[in-house]
Amino acid sequence: MNYIDAFVGAVPKENKQKYIDHLKEASALIKEYGATRMVENWEDDVPKGKTTDFYSSVKAKENESIVFSWIEWPSKEVRDEGMQKMMHDPRMKEIEMPFDGERMIYGGFAPIFDQKF
Repeated sequence: MNYIDAFVGAVPKENKQKYIDHLKEASALIKEYGATRMVENWEDDVPKGKTTDFYSSVKAKENESIVFSWIEWPSKEVRDEGMQKMMHDPRMKEIEMPFDGERMIYGGFAPIFDQKF
């Protein structure tokens, strides 16, 4: 079964196009290292919670939008190998990050249910 890397981040609203440009560059490397799909989503209907929410999870500032993303890999082994190679690829240093990556949350997930409708 596939393996999923999921991400939540905060991007300055004025950097939306820079973020899209960043994704186009990064996606080529991610594909090269074995990913089969990359999905990026810009906030549209994201409520603020009383106890917790997406905004507080990444310490979003007033001028930032939430992005929610995932990358699909054929397996955890392909992901581990691909991510390791990608992190050592000098091309990664050339890709501008138009957001504060230190506030991004991320993790790897093993699917337990997948139903297409």
